[in-house]
Amino acid sequence: MYAEYWGLKSLPFENVPDPRFYFPSSQHEEGLHRLLYAVTQRKGAAMLTGEVGCGKTLLSREFLKHLRDDRFNVALITNPSFPAQQFLHEVLYQFGIDTSGNRKVSMLHRFNEYLLNNDERQIQSVLVVDEAQTISDDQVLEELRLLLNFQRNDRFLLTLVLLGQPELREKLWTIPQFAQRIGIQYHLMPLKPAEVDRYIKSRLQSAGGSGEVFDAEAVQLITECSKGIPRVINNLGDLCLLSGSLAKASRIDAGLVQMVARNGYFATAAATVVHG
Repeated sequence: MYAEYWGLKSLPFENVPDPRFYFPSSQHEEGLHRLLYAVTQRKGAAMLTGEVGCGKTLLSREFLKHLRDDRFNVALITNPSFPAQQFLHEVLYQFGIDTSGNRKVSMLHRFNEYLLNNDERQIQSVLVVDEAQTISDDQVLEELRLLLNFQRNDRFLLTLVLLGQPELREKLWTIPQFAQRIGIQYHLMPLKPAEVDRYIKSRLQSAGGSGEVFDAEAVQLITECSKGIPRVINNLGDLCLLSGSLAKASRIDAGLVQMVARNGYFATAAATVVHG
């Protein structure tokens, strides 16, 4: 709606995991390289956690971009809240393995053959579970732990990557036999204040713009209102561009950000910033 007004080819602040808009903050790059290390060095299991809206899913899509089709077979489960038997079925389905017949032993045999065949062809098998904190059935976690038993003497046949909110860590800490098998861990925090300006400019440039739309005072207010959480920055940025286009503004200034914040989801944060 406002893209043409601001000289953009697409909307820059959509909250979807489009790798074009991946922002390489210091900690996102650290998380990315830890995941890649876990996979390339066959560490068995890795876990990436982060606060709500900090960019875990987008980082995971950037991570998947680095896994070449000729070297990796990847299964992605975005909604893992299945009962245990159905979860195993979903794992096989996402890997493209025949799921006919529901006997667990048969499914495990087929999965083992699949992993061995991949390994013989020097292809690594990777299972990525997003929103893993939504797993409510402890038996599903036990099934995931047992999948790590698929291994040769010198290497794992499967790399498991878990993505989730902080409660995922708390849940796994209650299962020491699983937590101890997670070789690589990382926790994402909100962007640092100094990174927010670069984040906003990066999103605008990735959308085909110049990046010089928000003035310094506007960026400062967005930083304070959002607490550095990318999803909140996106929501504020999107509404500011919409309101700015309707007002025929030439740039987004602090007054416009304050108006948007006060009239929307960000009212409390804006009031704290303005009157605190």
